[in-house]
Amino acid sequence: MTKSALQIARTNYVPKMPEGLKGNVKIAEGAATESVADQKEIKELFPNTYGLPIVTFKQAEGEIGASDPVNVGVILSGGQAPGGHNVIAGIFDGIKRIHKDSKLYGFILGPSGLIDHQYKELTSEIIDEYRNTGGFDIIGSGRTKLETKEQFDKGLIILKKLDIKALVIIGGDDSNTNACVLAEYYKSINAGVQVLGCPKTIDGDLKNDQIETSFGFDTACKVYSELIGNIQRDCNSARKYWHFIKVMGRSASHIALECALQTHPNVCIISEEVEQKGLSLDDIIEYIAGVIAKRAENGLNFGTVIIPEGLIEFIPAMKNLISELNDFLAHNQEEFDLVRRSGKREYIISKLSPENSEIYASLPETVARQLTLDRDPHGNVQVSLIETEKLLTEMVSKKLSDWAKEGKYKGKFASITHFFGYEGRCAAPSNYDADYCYSLGYTASMLVASGKTGYMSSVKNTTAPAAEWVAGGVPITMMLNLERRHGEMKPVIQKALVKLDGAPFLYYKEKRAEWAIHTDYVYPGPIQYFGPTEVCDQPSKTLQLEQTGKITF
Repeated sequence: MTKSALQIARTNYVPKMPEGLKGNVKIAEGAATESVADQKEIKELFPNTYGLPIVTFKQAEGEIGASDPVNVGVILSGGQAPGGHNVIAGIFDGIKRIHKDSKLYGFILGPSGLIDHQYKELTSEIIDEYRNTGGFDIIGSGRTKLETKEQFDKGLIILKKLDIKALVIIGGDDSNTNACVLAEYYKSINAGVQVLGCPKTIDGDLKNDQIETSFGFDTACKVYSELIGNIQRDCNSARKYWHFIKVMGRSASHIALECALQTHPNVCIISEEVEQKGLSLDDIIEYIAGVIAKRAENGLNFGTVIIPEGLIEFIPAMKNLISELNDFLAHNQEEFDLVRRSGKREYIISKLSPENSEIYASLPETVARQLTLDRDPHGNVQVSLIETEKLLTEMVSKKLSDWAKEGKYKGKFASITHFFGYEGRCAAPSNYDADYCYSLGYTASMLVASGKTGYMSSVKNTTAPAAEWVAGGVPITMMLNLERRHGEMKPVIQKALVKLDGAPFLYYKEKRAEWAIHTDYVYPGPIQYFGPTEVCDQPSKTLQLEQTGKITF
């Protein structure tokens, strides 16, 4: 393939990884674990993979190696995230170090590749083409869910044919939940196939005490922050526009918060705070309009507002409406599809509870329609299709117009909207993500060598130099709880939301009043790949505050 100058320059970059993964490796096991919630139910669903210990890898005497080669399969599942290719490279290098004749097979376009037996062997020539690059194009990705016995059995046919002893699923919370279910099934029938997971999602909501961060979050936030910084530089130059910027993050506001920490916008809405305080849509509009009016008093008719993608689902009244819509459409989608477009709004209004019917009827027609568009694979509304940034802009404009008539506002308001999503998902990984992802992949290969199944690859202590990182594995069952999906209770990995008592949010909360009124913009610029370690290898501000309580620029 044709390479860019950056890719050529990055080809020889050697990812750093924990000392514990170098040379021969020994395993240390902790105590048995339980799930974060619903222990009895989860234990009954996963009798063969429940209660496993957390494991850690440490350097040992002697050389790493095994008498027999081990073949491994890999799947990229869900949305893209920077660094996925390095996870695969880490797996490849790890199994080759175990035995030079080991083989790595990639299943094409996600889980469907396993079911449909579409695959290719990933040779050293292929792997070397993709080291330190963004995207998932080495084998492609997909959103097919591995959920049924029929799928599992079809997959097992090709796994046996290729003599694959372990399957690594690289994905987010749902993909790793599927990995856990698959691991349990293969273990229950003694299939002889291990199943492992790696934590991927730019949204940053797959983390816990053992998983510090999901890969891709660092890079995506740096990409978005560069774009936001560029907008703020333009904003501070023209001094006549308010920019409403929506960023990815359906289920949590980690990206919005991280971008705020990096760029110091005038307003950043945190969905979790909206939910905790029970704020209405009008409360949010009032707050944003208040900041705009206050800055206008100082002659500053410009600014930036960062909005998390999933905000609308965190507004309590809207959340109740969407929940009822999800349940209703899960059971009545075919009937709804038969209704003429002109009658869909009235059809929905007639089917909802009185309270939610009233809220739905009060929404602008475009937003109401967006709430009933095709569901995602989990049966939920696709919030990325809801133009929240435009909704807020229109409502803020109306609020300011009303205030102007009342003599409360004498500024000028002109707005521009943006949505940053795909721009950050396939960027060349930052040095942090390049190192972290390679370490996750190599750790997965050590979990394979240790005979583990139902585990997620884990690398901790990542605010320290890479040599001091701690590699190991976490039983996926300990992350599970029960959640309603498609109208039924299903085991899923608990999403990590922004902690309102956590250091990152508290730091933002301390600074936001100052950032709101004053123009204290930070312009991060492009990701730095080459130069001093303290410049190039910095983790996210979120991770710095969570792990060390300090933040550096």
